[in-house]
Amino acid sequence: MRQRGIFISFEGSEGCGKSTQIQSLTETLKRRSLAFVLAREPGSTAIGEKIRHLLKYTPVALCPHTELFLFAASRAQLVREILQPALLAGSFVICDRFLDSTAVYQGIARNLPFDLIQCVNRHAIEDCVPDITFLLDMDAHLALKRAIRRRTAQDPCDRMEEEPPDFYEKVRKGYLERAEKEPERFVILDAEKTADSLSQTILKILEARWPFQLKTPYGD
Repeated sequence: MRQRGIFISFEGSEGCGKSTQIQSLTETLKRRSLAFVLAREPGSTAIGEKIRHLLKYTPVALCPHTELFLFAASRAQLVREILQPALLAGSFVICDRFLDSTAVYQGIARNLPFDLIQCVNRHAIEDCVPDITFLLDMDAHLALKRAIRRRTAQDPCDRMEEEPPDFYEKVRKGYLERAEKEPERFVILDAEKTADSLSQTILKILEARWPFQLKTPYGD
């Protein structure tokens, strides 16, 4: 029986630096010749990418329940088409957002019932839960400013970045509350630290938890 892979998710508000840290980690895995799969939510499958575009750029107002079920549809396809096969093959799986984003954005920030969120997530992911989740935490206003600054004419602000400031305060608080309830899975990182410092911290944490799996195939 093949060894199960390691599922790593990255969470945080817009502008917190997830993409930078994910890129750094994947470059490390490449250098070490370690098999990995990179995914993002919503997206990474043909249907998921269509749902992603709809969620980010539709000019029509979406009610919270519509958001919830669209995210769940994308997630269900991602789990069964990409994540589960990769984990069964023993690969690292690195995901930019996963079930925690729905719990925070649609559950806490959009005020949908917790029981509903749990039920929808449970059916979408089955038993596919991250082994470790890095939460990049920073001041909500600063994170939003970062997110808006990085946008270009080819990649304009999406619906989430047009929410009022109190929405992002709820998001940050929601993530911290979720991390407090699952300390064995979450690692909270100060996203205002330098990118290099964060990358080194993330790698050290992973190497401490999975020293054998993080070695190169040649034992270096």
